[in-house]
Amino acid sequence: MAQRLPTILPDLTFEESLEITKIHSIAGKLGENTLVTQRPFRSPHHTISANGLIGGGKIPKPGEISLSHYGVLFLDELLEFNRNTLEVLRGPLEDRNVTISRVGASLTYPCNFMLVASMNPCPCGYLGSKEKDCTCTQRQKENYKTKLSGPLLDRFDIHIQVTGVDYKKLEAKNGESSEDIRKRVNHARNLQIERYKQFGVFSNAELTPKLIEKYCILDKESNEILGKSFEKLNLSARAYSKILKVARTIADLDKSEKIEKIHLIEAIQYRSLDRI
Repeated sequence: MAQRLPTILPDLTFEESLEITKIHSIAGKLGENTLVTQRPFRSPHHTISANGLIGGGKIPKPGEISLSHYGVLFLDELLEFNRNTLEVLRGPLEDRNVTISRVGASLTYPCNFMLVASMNPCPCGYLGSKEKDCTCTQRQKENYKTKLSGPLLDRFDIHIQVTGVDYKKLEAKNGESSEDIRKRVNHARNLQIERYKQFGVFSNAELTPKLIEKYCILDKESNEILGKSFEKLNLSARAYSKILKVARTIADLDKSEKIEKIHLIEAIQYRSLDRI
């Protein structure tokens, strides 16, 4: 299901537009426009099948993950999705492409997408809430959390817990505007495109281990902080590299050539579910 895209995402490059247009053309979803000029935003219902998500059919066609290429795939109420359906995301999230094999054909489609998901902390939704007490038993809470596998959670760059918002904060209009945020995002993305142009990479999220080693350098103090966090939170090697890439992005948004300690600490804070 396609929806209006949030305005704070970076502008598309011409190369990205061409790739997206090809995929949507193959899927028969190009519409009236001959060139896609906005990043895709897909939000499928939780009843979607694995084939609907990754693609399929007698003649394999792109699924939601490929239709989200260079855009956003948003999974609302993540734990309402079938667990086996969610597990098919693990390979594409890592490889950024998906191969669909059938008797008559075997096709590979790109799927370099941003996965965004939301979920309740427990079945009743009130765990940790100030408004109402949680009514779930310990067993219910444990069973609920196991609907999301560790390996899939590990593939998220950022996961944070969000509490309820007071009316006064909702009423306040002194926050940064979407247009101002978009300018900062575009500036950071342009820095990354220029930095990695010789490698065919558009963003920090696409960095290989060798590029991480070259462009995500930490000073001695930051290295020690990351080492202590790695042991305390029992982080995986994948989470380690994600923290570095997020820290590099925070530094870019801050217009900093180097990853400073404050950037690294902020990136570590975005691994909240590793502490549960």
